[in-house]
Formats: sequence, structure tokens, C-alpha cells
Amino acid sequence: MFSQRNAKGLNSEHCAKTLASYALKIILASLIALVGGQVSFSQSAPQLLKVDPPSWWAGSSLNPLRLLLRGTSLKGARVQVVGQGLRLVGVPKTNERGTYLFVDVAIAPRATPGPRQLRVTTANGSAAATFVVLPALSRSGRFQGFSPADVMYLAMIDRFSDGDPSNNDPPQARGSYDRRNKFYYHGGDLQGVIERLPYLKDLGITAVWLTPWYDNYDHPNQIELKEGKPSTGFHGYNPQDFYAVEEHFGTLAKLHELVEAAHRSGIKIIQDEVVNHTGPYHPWVDDPPTPTWFNGTREHHLKNVFQTWVLHDPRPDETLKRETMEGWFLDFLPDLNQEDPEVARYLIQNSLWWIGTTGLDGIRMDTWQYVPNSFWHDWNAALKREFPNFKVVGEVKDGDVVHTSFFQGGRVRFDGVDSGLDSLLDFPLFYPIRHAFAAGKSLEEIPKTLAKDYLYNHPDMLVTLLGGHDDGRFMSEKGATLAGLKLANAFVLTTRGVPQLYYGDEIAMTGDDEPTTRGDFPGGFPGDRRDAFSSAGRTREEEDLFQYIRTLTRLRSELEPLKHGALINLYVAEQQYAYARTSGNDAVIVVINNDAKEADIEFEVLRTGLENRAVLIDRLGIAKDAQVVNGKLKVKLPGRAVAVLVKK
Repeated sequence: MFSQRNAKGLNSEHCAKTLASYALKIILASLIALVGGQVSFSQSAPQLLKVDPPSWWAGSSLNPLRLLLRGTSLKGARVQVVGQGLRLVGVPKTNERGTYLFVDVAIAPRATPGPRQLRVTTANGSAAATFVVLPALSRSGRFQGFSPADVMYLAMIDRFSDGDPSNNDPPQARGSYDRRNKFYYHGGDLQGVIERLPYLKDLGITAVWLTPWYDNYDHPNQIELKEGKPSTGFHGYNPQDFYAVEEHFGTLAKLHELVEAAHRSGIKIIQDEVVNHTGPYHPWVDDPPTPTWFNGTREHHLKNVFQTWVLHDPRPDETLKRETMEGWFLDFLPDLNQEDPEVARYLIQNSLWWIGTTGLDGIRMDTWQYVPNSFWHDWNAALKREFPNFKVVGEVKDGDVVHTSFFQGGRVRFDGVDSGLDSLLDFPLFYPIRHAFAAGKSLEEIPKTLAKDYLYNHPDMLVTLLGGHDDGRFMSEKGATLAGLKLANAFVLTTRGVPQLYYGDEIAMTGDDEPTTRGDFPGGFPGDRRDAFSSAGRTREEEDLFQYIRTLTRLRSELEPLKHGALINLYVAEQQYAYARTSGNDAVIVVINNDAKEADIEFEVLRTGLENRAVLIDRLGIAKDAQVVNGKLKVKLPGRAVAVLVKK
């Protein structure tokens, strides 16, 4: 329909001709629709709904940037940059439907921080959106990476601590908060993490891995079924907006506050990211920016079959490989196509934006193996170019060393690609830890797994763990005891790699499946009957375990060999295991007795550099002083006990 503005100034004859032409178009469109065609004769002014990224910093190694503008009636649009220090590069392009506009802009090296305007104009009108030039963050104390000197702590934001009850049931997501429902939001947020930084510092934590904080917008009409019951995206792995903070957790300003507060406390922040897929209700799903943005569509897509072994097979069944790589995760999470150059560029810029605007120190990347290695090569290269010290740990959830090691960077594989990945979650070691220390099975499985370290390029950078948010908790394993949990923590905190603790394991929380392993930390929420963040709120057993782990984290911080020392196996038996960590002239010897009864363990220590008659003391106070005699050490340990021995 013509508006008065469109018709103004036209003579009657021209109006008549125009109206006749317009009527003809309507008739033609109706006829085409009747035979299944689709024609658009949009007369609407353009609208801009979103700009990704919304900001960037001057002096970035990535310049120009590609902006993705989402809106309506953008086809044929001209773009003008209003403001100094930002200029248009090349010719903008739109998608076929006119709902997305790709715009390249360059930021002058000395551009003054502040907002700029992007003005989009078509024959039917104009619209404007804001893009902000940011000052570059200081490199001091930021973008630090992580190393074996760190002790990492995984906290699920929603289930850790509720510091701001006002965001529990935000207006845009009413009905998704219910602490009685294990699939709904429970109120944990970024403010809660800020308030618990002193607790984490006291425990000896130096790096906190937080589950994704992307906006997972959970309107009651956008709640999927899980186990036949409604489920929200409280866990963060169903991103609906890659450039926004989940409203249940807080704001971007609150995230900045958290990172700064953590850094002041000497604690690094690790962001959990997802680039394999989006959430099922992301606007892209029904309106993708390019025809190949996803692998498949909501109606027609492959189902992920989890046949991951084909990914390291140099002669794979290509159909099976496609189903594994391109299938929609769990059959409902839309699979992004990183081989589309626009998708790849969008995701690379997104990761750089989160790092560069907040000062993050590392990334834990979800579902690493389901994304092409060629993309990871470019992604890692871009991150290292901008932030040389930054580190990434990838999730490859598999117990096979051969499979897992294939994905670590540092070597060109048979596919001709070096992914550049720094670290992996050490799931091949995770399972033997559970089998030995929870189920009481043979300890030999642990050194047998470590014997395959030669398959990794950097085994010292693997993140070792005994618990996580995708598995039942250690204490819910059949046969698990507090004594076994102590041994497992002692091993993780003294062996090679970057140790990672899972929130609540330090007080022996339980939970035998995926939802219950993500239980609320007691004392983190208003109305909790007790506060396990304080000694007074813990049971005697919880306090004993907490102090035991606290002692181990301090030993790791104090003793250089436990951080960076070489790992040397000294004694391996069915239920006993001794190993050394050596660095220069220093050595730490760890002796584990996993048996229920006392054990006398004797072994050679010549390779550790310890001289005869050297006396070693147990820093955990379990074993008596031991002396090196004829190159051997003899240690007596009670059942289910460990000793950490250093020179007296």
C-alpha cells in the first residue's frame, strides 16, 4: 500500500499509472503463489535489528572486520559510516532475502574510542545502528593462558552461587526459573562467582573455567523436552546469541567486573565456548545468513551418530564421517558449517571479541572433534596472532589415547593440517582414575595409560580431571568412598598435566546422572539450610576432605617439580603405584596404596637424582621418614593412603 509520503508530489496521471502497475504486481504475485511460486515486492523501509560484532578495539591484528547486520528489507542497501576513525571497505552484500547485510569496516590505529553510526539506505528509506570503537585493553595481567602451574576449577554458573536474586526470573524469560526442577534455572550467576572468589582463592584455585555464559533465551515456548520433561538451556550450551550474556547470569558489564575481580585475586578466567552448533531457537535456524550456513535444515538434516573413530581414520567411510561431522548434535542442535567462509569468519571474530573485550585468559572449547581441523587451524592462528600467550583446551570426550591425541596441535596429521590446539581434556586418564580409586580396580591401568603419552605432542599440557558436568559425580560411582576420593585428588594434583577440579567435589557432592551431577552448591542460594562455602557449614567429613585438597593445592604451588617436573614411574603393582616428579636437582616422590590393607613398598630411586642416605619426609604426614639405602627407598603406608615425599 502507498503511504501519503510515497504519493506526495505525484501528478494524477502518474499516480494512476503507478497504481495500475502496483495492482498488476499484486495480481501476478497472487497467481504465482497459487502455483507454488514466491515473489516479494517489498516497499518497506529497511530495519536494523542487530550488529555482530557490536564493538571492536583499535589496533587489532584483525582489520578490517566483517560486520553481520541483521534486519529486514536490506536488499540493495547502501551503507555509510558516520564518524571519524571508521571507514567502509569494499562493497556491502546482502543475502537473497534481504535479511542480512555483510559489511567490512576498518578501524584507524589511533581511532578515538566511542560510538559510530552505520547508516543503511535503500530506495524506500534508511535505518541506522551503532558500532562502538573500544580502547584496547592493557596486556598486563590479561590474556595470560594457563599452564601446569595452575589448578583449574570448573563451575557451572547456574548451580554454583546466586549473588543477585533479581535476575532469577528475568522479564524476557519468565517461567524458566524453578529450583525444584533439575532442568530449569536455579539462580546461579556472575555476581555469585564474584562473591565466591575468596573461597576459591583459599582452596588454592588459580584458574576458573565457567560454563558458557552466552544468551540461551528461554521463553516458556522455547523449552525443549528432556527425559520427557521440559528443559531449559541453564547449562549454556544452546547459544541463541553469540554476542550477549545470558540474562539469568547478569550483564556484559558484570562479566567485565568478574574478570577484573578474579585477576586482582590472582585467578584466571577460562571461557567455555561452543562453535559446533547453535541453540534450536537461534534466529539463524529459520533464516540463515547464507544458504550453506548450517549443515542441513531443521526439516532435513543428518543426525549425529557419534562414530568418532572415523575422524582419525585415514580411509574413512565418507557417509559415516559426514553423519558424525555434520549431523545435528542430539538431533536438535543445528550444526554450523565452518566450511562456509562467512561462518568461519563470524566464529573467529566472535572468539576474538570475547577475549579482547573482557581480558580472558583461556578457552575451553566444547565438542572439538565435530568441527573440521582446517577451521581450527585458522581459528587458533587468529587467536595466537592477537594474543600470543592465550591457551585453549578442547573437549574430545573419548577414552582412547590414539583418538584423543590426534586432535592436539603441534604436528601435521594425515589430513595435512596442524590444528594448533594447546591442550585436551584428558578423558583417556579420567576413566582409569574412576576405575581405580572409585571402583577399586587395578591401579596398573593408570601407568599403562600414561605410557601412551608419546602419542601426544604436549602431554604436560593435558587437563587432568576426575569429575565433570557431563558425567555422574565421583562419589556416585559404585564403590566410591571418601578415602578413594582423597587418593584420586592426590593423584590428579601431583601427576603431569593441568589439574582440574569440579565444583562440589571438594565436599564430596553426589549425583549419578547428567542433571544431578549439576546440583546446587549448598550455601550458594538464598534459603539453603547450610553454607558449605564456610567451615562452619561443612560436616566433619566434608571439612576433612576440603582441607586435604587445600593442602595438596598448596603443595603443588610450593613444590616446583609438581608444577613442571618430568614424570618418572618408579613402582607399579596391582594396587600400589610410585612415581617421581623431577625438576633440576629437586624431586618429589608420590607413593599410593590403593589397597584396603597396609603395604610395604620398596623401589629404586636412582633416576630421581636422590643420593644414598638422603632422608625424605611425607608432607601429608602419613608415612614415616624414609631413607635412601643402596639406591632404594622403602615406604610403609596404611590402606587407601598416599605419601608425598620430599628431601628433609
